[in-house]
Amino acid sequence: MPSIDALLPLGPGKDLPALRAFDPELLARYAADRGNPWWRRRHCVHALAGRVPRACVPELIARVKDTGDTGEVRIALLDVLGDRPELLPWVRHEDRRQEKGTGMPAALLRARGRLGDLSAVPELSAMAADPWPRNRQAGEAGLDALAARHGPAAVLALLDEERPQDRMVRVRMRARADEDVTGALADPDRAVAHLAASLADDADRLRACAADPDSPAEAALWAAYALHRLTEDASAAREVWARLGCPRVEVGGLDEETRAAIVHAYAPDCQRLSDPRWRIEALVTAPPAPVDVRDQLRRAAAALTGAGFEHGAPVSIGEHNHQGEGSYWVLPRGDHPVLVSTLGRFVTCHDPDPAVRRALEAAGFRWFDPAVDDVTVTGLCVYFFGSREPLGAGDLLFYWQD
Repeated sequence: MPSIDALLPLGPGKDLPALRAFDPELLARYAADRGNPWWRRRHCVHALAGRVPRACVPELIARVKDTGDTGEVRIALLDVLGDRPELLPWVRHEDRRQEKGTGMPAALLRARGRLGDLSAVPELSAMAADPWPRNRQAGEAGLDALAARHGPAAVLALLDEERPQDRMVRVRMRARADEDVTGALADPDRAVAHLAASLADDADRLRACAADPDSPAEAALWAAYALHRLTEDASAAREVWARLGCPRVEVGGLDEETRAAIVHAYAPDCQRLSDPRWRIEALVTAPPAPVDVRDQLRRAAAALTGAGFEHGAPVSIGEHNHQGEGSYWVLPRGDHPVLVSTLGRFVTCHDPDPAVRRALEAAGFRWFDPAVDDVTVTGLCVYFFGSREPLGAGDLLFYWQD
């Protein structure tokens, strides 16, 4: 039989099916030994799911409690052992609140849910409302475990309607019980309304909400958005938009060409706290003409060359930064590269020589001057290096994320 190290070589080629068929006692001993590489130990823990040898449980629990051990291994062990009742006093202890390692607070809280600790409901509710998927999934899993053990009513009884995150739990539970969630489309907290729009699955109820003249404006917009999600038919969105007077989030200094490029690039997938008017605007307005990026780069390069400016071959911003991706390409020029947006005819450059701008504008490009043209696109929340807040027009036209 091959060794664990042979099944888990450094690099590609890991034989995980064979690892799952490996002797569980050997896997447990390997995982419990801090002298082994942590990433191999984590794979061994995962391979123990559903078949942890009883004799090895105390030693593995000791590793869970060992704050000096690698967090990834302890988290994996909590996933496998998190329903062991002997862990409950430890996971509930005040000292656990001091653990700040990546993923560890979520794993500990999820374990409290699996162990039936109803006192964890407020914290699990807050975690289930977290925009980070890993935390959100842990919070939802813990709440689901509590509802399965004690019944949904026991969980609902511990929710505070004043807290948006608790109202989100109620929306999820109603949706899972096939109950109507359209009432939450009028919630004053957009995270709650967005969740309801994401879970609503009754087209007739959504049409009624969208068409009801007594529905609050945002509730009607959310209903139209949800209906499009279900049917891919934008007619309800157009009707609601027209009935409400074509509402837009007006942004001073944002011209229509720039606005259209940004709306159709970002509003369809914007963050949950975004104003729903942006989402509807993306549904009911015509998108800009598709951008021929190769042609834009060719014309920009020719304009610079024609004006006597040397430059390198164009590269995408992801290639330029050796990671990530974005919405522009770079024409290298020493300390003053030219940036060419993929969202429209927008270009920019920090070169103080005005001839660069003149050459590109003569070729049909639109110069973006950060000092003049950059305005915050209010109410349109876009993910950017951990933040989910509105960004400036320049950050959106020339966007990069690693």
